Amino acid sequence: MITFIEAAKDQLTLVHKLAYRIWPSTFKDILSDAQMAYMLDWMYSLPSLQKQMEEGCYFLLAKDDNNLIGYASYQFNVKEKMTRLHKIYLLPSSQGKGIGKQMILEIIKRAKENDQDTLQLNVNRSNKAALVYAKLGFHIIREEDNDIGHGYFMNDYVMELNL
Repeated sequence: MITFIEAAKDQLTLVHKLAYRIWPSTFKDILSDAQMAYMLDWMYSLPSLQKQMEEGCYFLLAKDDNNLIGYASYQFNVKEKMTRLHKIYLLPSSQGKGIGKQMILEIIKRAKENDQDTLQLNVNRSNKAALVYAKLGFHIIREEDNDIGHGYFMNDYVMELNL
């Protein structure tokens, strides 16, 4: 059985550790090692995670019977009545089992409880997860090339789901 736990500030080290376990396999064919290292430090250092939480991000931990297997980050009212799904990742051994869908459904439930109308996310244009989001009803609203510094870009689709 999968359970979801809202992370407290003192649990952000769990998100940090999971990211460093998940990202290398998730992005090995998309990002260079140097860009991956840069992005992990940029987004998943403890000061960065703490700042994200202070700015209104919630972190959701996914747990199977005994172990943490993934995480998501979301934020209400990024724009009026719009929830932003910032991050959603699972360990490779937990992928393809419907757990990501369960996580998204949990976030949708929380968004609706907070009077949100849309759920929006960015996904790398080369990431196969874009197909999963489309199956869940998300649609591409635009493409973005975001300069993240050091000569690196995030080449994303922006996808949206009406709630």
